Amino acid sequence: MLFIIYLVLGYWAAGQTIFKNKVIISFRFGGAFLYRLIAACFLGWILIPVAIIKMLFFHN
Repeated sequence: MLFIIYLVLGYWAAGQTIFKNKVIISFRFGGAFLYRLIAACFLGWILIPVAIIKMLFFHN
């Protein structure tokens, strides 16, 4: 259950940090989703706090 919450928060954080203002093109079905999900899985531990800090201090 905690891993699912971690993935959801990491997916959101990846969208707010790494993939903000970027267009991802994938020729496979679900490829862009999996790319972002893998980034969330491996980098979520750092992306989640960074995204929260960006949300609190930079209202863009």
